[in-house]
Amino acid sequence: MRVVYSPLHARHDGGVELHRGALVPSFESPARANFILQALQQNGFAIVPPRDIPGARLLGVHDAGFVEFLSGAYARWTAGGRDGSMLPSGFPARGLRQDHRPSGINGAMGFYTFDASTPIVFGTWDAALAAARCAMTAAALVAEGDSAAYALCRPPGHHAGRSFYGGYCYLNNASLAAQYLLDHGCARVAVLDVDYHHGNGTQEIFWTRDDVLFVSLHATPESEYPYFLGYADERGAGRGDGYTLNLPLPLGTGWQEYRAALMVGLGAIARFKPDALVVSLGVDTFEADPISAFRLTGADYPQLGACVAAAGLPTVLVQEGGYAVAEIGANVAGVLAAFAGRTL
Repeated sequence: MRVVYSPLHARHDGGVELHRGALVPSFESPARANFILQALQQNGFAIVPPRDIPGARLLGVHDAGFVEFLSGAYARWTAGGRDGSMLPSGFPARGLRQDHRPSGINGAMGFYTFDASTPIVFGTWDAALAAARCAMTAAALVAEGDSAAYALCRPPGHHAGRSFYGGYCYLNNASLAAQYLLDHGCARVAVLDVDYHHGNGTQEIFWTRDDVLFVSLHATPESEYPYFLGYADERGAGRGDGYTLNLPLPLGTGWQEYRAALMVGLGAIARFKPDALVVSLGVDTFEADPISAFRLTGADYPQLGACVAAAGLPTVLVQEGGYAVAEIGANVAGVLAAFAGRTL
């Protein structure tokens, strides 16, 4: 299995976020990717750079106005004499207009995001575009015949929707990988999201489509981010009705309960009969993760990898969350090695 990685991820650094009422340094830091890369190199995985895939491919899943905003946001911010982290100060909530994008940078920021935990800093766009290219390059490798490939994406992507960012995510890497596969020979693609948090952006992007099945295992949104999507009664709409499957789980979930839900999700994927699988690989299900509350241990991640591999599908694995930085490398390596039939 080849690993697609770009050092440009490090340009997204130094941001702050509003976390449960306190302004703190962002949990989503360059150290996450650095630890993963180190672990994969130590275990013999081949590292390759992303291809220079045209930015126009982003429009396969993202709105053009949104992409234009993201790519130029920090330049507009600094043009007003400011620096540091861009965070919004207002959102178009119920009763406010949602059909008009304010021309000023502060209003536009609130229009396009849904939280104050996702800063834009000087290098955010460079890092986000590189991550998107990593995901699409991994998809290209699979479309060209590799049985599996892993995209070491940072920043992550599954909370970013067609025209919004949030949850540390700017461009939806997994959705871009799925769309790339659809554009290069696949008629049907399944997306399996195993991050602790619901992949609300991926769900929104494919909500009305029947060529992508979206399956997500995640903590209950009754108490966990993103709060407003991820409930079991969300099934899709229009042609997409029945092509979304949410499997929310209670706080404190351990491997046995998690595995049972995973088997339900993999069963749905088998019935869908996709040509390929995209996995949103979050390891913030780990028991020591600082912003999560599941109880998976390091020994559980190889089992996760083996379960997903048993689906027998060409697979693109795309990195999402995981904020226990010291352990993230070992946990990701455990998944990938077991998927590839190796032991560490």
